[in-house]
Amino acid sequence: MNVVEATDRPPSSGADTVHVRVAVVDDHESVRLGLKAAFIEDGYDFVIAAAGVDELIEGLAGREIDVTVLDLSLGDGSSVTENVKRVQAIGSAVLVHSIADRVALVREALAAGAAGVIPKSSATKTVIAAAATVARGEVLNNLEWATAIDADRDFAKAQLGRREREILHLYASGLPLKLAAEQLGIGYSTAREYLDRIRVKYVEVGRPAPTKVDLLRRAVEDGILPGLDPDGGDGR
Repeated sequence: MNVVEATDRPPSSGADTVHVRVAVVDDHESVRLGLKAAFIEDGYDFVIAAAGVDELIEGLAGREIDVTVLDLSLGDGSSVTENVKRVQAIGSAVLVHSIADRVALVREALAAGAAGVIPKSSATKTVIAAAATVARGEVLNNLEWATAIDADRDFAKAQLGRREREILHLYASGLPLKLAAEQLGIGYSTAREYLDRIRVKYVEVGRPAPTKVDLLRRAVEDGILPGLDPDGGDGR
């Protein structure tokens, strides 16, 4: 799993997208119809457009989807967290389609497990490219993600030392721990100790990261990916 920057670049070919199964959940019919037409034109396997998560699940009738473009705030009284988790429960990645000024709700969606957020003001091709990224199992690292996190004063960062940050950077980027250790010139057992220590620190601030995917998310949230903070201290 990788972290990628959001771009306006569309998928490379219809062959790459024809098997990507897409759903849209939005309580505005014009948005649903517009995105449906755009995805179909771009070669995606568009499965369903729904006004709410209940309608999505009922309409799928057990069919699987790879990514759901989910309206941040539906008008049916449902919560952001509830909607994200229910969509994830059917096996779909979640791309939140957001009005840019709702930072607190964006933060809630990301905390619930959404893989990214794209503003409703974005060009259609940008939304499609973001959906392709999320469908591949990648996290969409863009300005909206960063803004939501930076705006949350209660967001507690784990205090990682320099070496811990280096290990997390390499490991969460997809490098096996053994190779990450070799690249840093340390032993595998030492790298494992750093990784265990990192997980403990995230538990201490209420942001557990038991899996590699969780560590990736924490690395992005704390600004360790895509780059290291040059002001970090030494964790050795």
